[in-house]
Amino acid sequence: MTPQEEFQTLLQQATEHLRYYRELGITHFGESFETTAESLTQIAVPPVSVELPVAENAEPALPTLLNPSSMPDKKSTTEATPLFGEAPFGGMSSTVPELQFADDNLDNIRADLGDCQRCKLWKTRTNIVFGEGNPKAELMIVGEAPGADEDASGRPFVGRAGQLLTKMIEAIQFSREDVYIANILKSRPPDNRNPEADETKACIPFLYRQIAVIRPKLIVTLGNPATQGLLDTKVGITKLRGEFQEYPRLPGIKVMPTFHPAYLLRSPDKKREAWEDLKKVRAFLRGE
Repeated sequence: MTPQEEFQTLLQQATEHLRYYRELGITHFGESFETTAESLTQIAVPPVSVELPVAENAEPALPTLLNPSSMPDKKSTTEATPLFGEAPFGGMSSTVPELQFADDNLDNIRADLGDCQRCKLWKTRTNIVFGEGNPKAELMIVGEAPGADEDASGRPFVGRAGQLLTKMIEAIQFSREDVYIANILKSRPPDNRNPEADETKACIPFLYRQIAVIRPKLIVTLGNPATQGLLDTKVGITKLRGEFQEYPRLPGIKVMPTFHPAYLLRSPDKKREAWEDLKKVRAFLRGE
């Protein structure tokens, strides 16, 4: 391969990576990226004409993207919608690889989320509910969306269902401070209805990034929307609960689906099944 062909291949790969970063909402790459970008733009090679497919409203050409000063600021990135373009919800886990960015952290993710208006829920919410807990937790718990109490406080699982969840966590010898708790959606749907597909598609990339940063050993998903969203499946919770699943976006992370605490409040006869699920969670985290 000639130097021109090698450089052309490098430019094409870099372009795709940078487009992917921007779709995720990553706007700050740190010193390591700036050094890499500077070295790329200063490589001494003969002029090369690179033909890349350009769609309407496409991203700027690579020489512009490689200049860190030309990257969009947080405000412009926050207003971009949705993060993954028009990729249909339900296929992202198989078509978009999950990467661990060296400089990504929960503060960056929260800043990129901003005063989010990526879906219609911003019009009716009071507070964004980002998530809380141990940023290095072995156990992560994911629900579907904030309720009225969570919307008012900006914290996940603080209402009646949250009180039951706290008891469930304590029953397996953990505390809320030991785990990390988040939802598929960061904004409350009106009347606590289930998340709609466009809302999930707009919001779930932030949860993907939270998981990638925390890297828990196990994720407990509560109810259908959380389970189906993270596992990219249409199979219901009654068939999936109690069995360990593989998190499809990152190797080495297990998922345990179980019933949502709000459902258990309505159907207390299901608490025994939920307890069996939790005992498996406890045994797994103990290495038993």
